[in-house]
Amino acid sequence: MISTSMNRILRAFSPTGFRARVLVAVAVAGVVASACDVHGVSAPGTVASVTVSPNSTLSPTGVQQMSAVGLDADGRAVGISPTWSVAAGGGTISSTGLFTAGNVPGVYANTVVASVGTVSGRASITVVAGPLASITVTPNPATLGVTATQLFVAVGKDAGGNTVVFTPTWTVVAGGGTIDQSGNFTAGATTGTFTNTVQASNSGLKGFATVNVTAGPLATITVTPNPANMSINATQQFTAVGKDVAGNVITIAPTWAVVAGGGAISGTGLFTAGAVSGTFTNTVRASSSGISGFATVVEIGALASITVTPNPVTLPSNTTQQFVAVGKDANGNVFVISPVWSVVNGGGVINSSGMFTSGAVAGTFANTVQATSGAISGSATVIVTVAGPPPPLVNLGAAAPNGIMAGTAVTCITGGVINADVSISPGNTLNGFGPCIITGVQHLGDAVAAQGQIDLTTAYNTLAGLPCPPANAIVANLGGTTKPAGVYCTSIGIGVTGVLTLDGGGDPNAKFVFQAGSSLTTAGNVVLINGAQAKNVYWQVGSSATLGVASQWQGNILALSSITLVDNATLLGRALARNGAVTLGTNNIITLP
Repeated sequence: MISTSMNRILRAFSPTGFRARVLVAVAVAGVVASACDVHGVSAPGTVASVTVSPNSTLSPTGVQQMSAVGLDADGRAVGISPTWSVAAGGGTISSTGLFTAGNVPGVYANTVVASVGTVSGRASITVVAGPLASITVTPNPATLGVTATQLFVAVGKDAGGNTVVFTPTWTVVAGGGTIDQSGNFTAGATTGTFTNTVQASNSGLKGFATVNVTAGPLATITVTPNPANMSINATQQFTAVGKDVAGNVITIAPTWAVVAGGGAISGTGLFTAGAVSGTFTNTVRASSSGISGFATVVEIGALASITVTPNPVTLPSNTTQQFVAVGKDANGNVFVISPVWSVVNGGGVINSSGMFTSGAVAGTFANTVQATSGAISGSATVIVTVAGPPPPLVNLGAAAPNGIMAGTAVTCITGGVINADVSISPGNTLNGFGPCIITGVQHLGDAVAAQGQIDLTTAYNTLAGLPCPPANAIVANLGGTTKPAGVYCTSIGIGVTGVLTLDGGGDPNAKFVFQAGSSLTTAGNVVLINGAQAKNVYWQVGSSATLGVASQWQGNILALSSITLVDNATLLGRALARNGAVTLGTNNIITLP
């Protein structure tokens, strides 16, 4: 190596000049100096330090591959195969540097150690709690009285059992009370075991606690019977029931006492009445734990009076009435009796329980209903009334006595008989009487006839104004039909060919009204069945009415204009015309209904 360098130096001394020779000399000096270094360019030296990484944060059981780098004194990397160890806890490490965190959270400073001989490096590990894995609610179970309160606590833990801080949502899922979001539970009024009813939840995880609700402290005592009605010197067993504020029964062993007179009581609640009758208010007392309940005793002497009610009572005939008898002692205390009932002055009959049925005869039957117990009796008066017939549908007034009324004239051919009065107003013309016959009084243009027309007009308007159900609209000839009581109507004329049957349905007061917008024309008969009566049938006709040959008609005809009876037609009713004439043919008969 030196020989080579010398050759280079010798070549430098050439005739190129002095400057070149100087540069050669400097170069030779550098080469010589380099040749004199015994080390020269060499490999890294001995390990002087070890660096471990990373400083890591892990959950319990989490893993981290650790790395170690060796350096010599000059800071050059040195290949190493360290020995791994854990110096300050926090987990374990494999021979290849794979660290596994333990279950205990904490900061483990400089715990991971990589050693090469006497040289080592360290790294720190922080173990933090893992995700929430379970929730425990305490106390569990909790026992508390009705309406009492209990603070519940929820503790969360990870899979390693480390506490995890969280905010629970509180709910009551199986009854027993209510809870707020701070975990304060208030027991309800119902006793019992409410399994897993308190729930704390977070992120889909739940914890539970059971609540046993027991009866609260004694709040009330109820003594029964109250009041107790009893005879003097008699005995009565009283009972006391204790309850808490929510009404739950609490077993008690009460102390019994009599505090307002009336008798004496045993330690078991058996009361013995004294010899003096009277009302002893709140005299029986049952006490326990500072709480008391009371009952009143009414001690009754011998039966002194019986009062029967109602008295007096007014009843229609054949009507029932329940009578009641109340017995009392001399002090007015109610005395329980089972009276014997009887009717002593007529007016009806009575059964053994006091149910009275009035008779058919009207009158005042003084003190007729009698209730008796032993030698003591009480009575009541019954007034029996008999109802008269109901009023007519319309009041015909002065028109009622008339078989015929007309506004202008009345004419009869022959053979006609009017078994009633005849009135004409404002006209006064009467033709054909005789040979036709009027059995009643004639009012021709007089004041009676005028009043009759006024009353007829009122009745006509009343009938025309009655409501007619849509189902009763007349759409065809009425002949061959049967009609129950009611109002029937048409805006045009009414025709009857054949037989029209009116069915009273068993009611003698059944009313039938037929409203014709224009005319009434008949070629047939009216038949009444099942109690229907001609006096309760009304034909309100908007123009004129014609009863055909031999029609056998029934009911009251109130026509705005005229009325005609053709030969042999008969009318059980009235022919009352407001403005026009009434004309009869031959052999017509009109009779008041």
